[in-house]
Amino acid sequence: MTDSSSVFDIQHPDSDSALLLTVDHASRHIPESYNNLGLQDHSVLARHIAWDIGIEDVTRRLSDKLKATAIYARFSRLLLDANRYPDDPASTPIMSDGVEIPANQEITEAEKTRRVETYFTPYQGAITGLIAKKQEVHEVPLLISMHSFTPVMNEFERPWHIGVLWDRDPRLALPLLKILRENSSLVVGDNEPYSARDPLGYTMNEHGMKRGIPNVAIEIRQDLIDTHQGAEKWATIMADALSRLGPLAPYEPGGQG
Repeated sequence: MTDSSSVFDIQHPDSDSALLLTVDHASRHIPESYNNLGLQDHSVLARHIAWDIGIEDVTRRLSDKLKATAIYARFSRLLLDANRYPDDPASTPIMSDGVEIPANQEITEAEKTRRVETYFTPYQGAITGLIAKKQEVHEVPLLISMHSFTPVMNEFERPWHIGVLWDRDPRLALPLLKILRENSSLVVGDNEPYSARDPLGYTMNEHGMKRGIPNVAIEIRQDLIDTHQGAEKWATIMADALSRLGPLAPYEPGGQG
């Protein structure tokens, strides 16, 4: 049985802020019993395929600056992706950016279920509990899912420094986009470099959209935050933007943003 403290950790759990930051891909950790999922070249676990490079550092600094609650998954997305629905085959990838993941090639249903029950369910259950705690104090909690993205994908050099990803609820996304774009030195993506609409991320959709809680995913380019200096810069940018958010516009679920 895996101790929940090795599955996730929570920063400022008793914060009275309305804000909850989630970091689904904070860690590249794979338990010793999994023998690095059969990967012979252990250096690939330092690459983006195993985790979101730099985003834990950014989020820990951001959480401290705003005294906001943050939760971090402590397992690699190669073991199990905390932000994908468990029935999605990509939640235990057989291949990631050209790297074959041996232990996932012919994963049994029993092993998949074991990983879901050991890692995914406790982590996502902890998010549910944190949101319930926020709702006791705040009529409208705020959910921000923190991620990072690679500078180059399929030989395309991505121009964006940061992306704001959202689906149908514009309450957080539109004001954040406006605030971030006031800085003319930033290239800010609106549902770039990914769209939050396809595929739907589990965390945003289940905890945000389905509950009517204002939500966005933030994507920051990895080469900007792979040092402590870069992480501090971007934590400051995000803290400034979030602290400038005013009252949120009304939103009726089912409407289109």
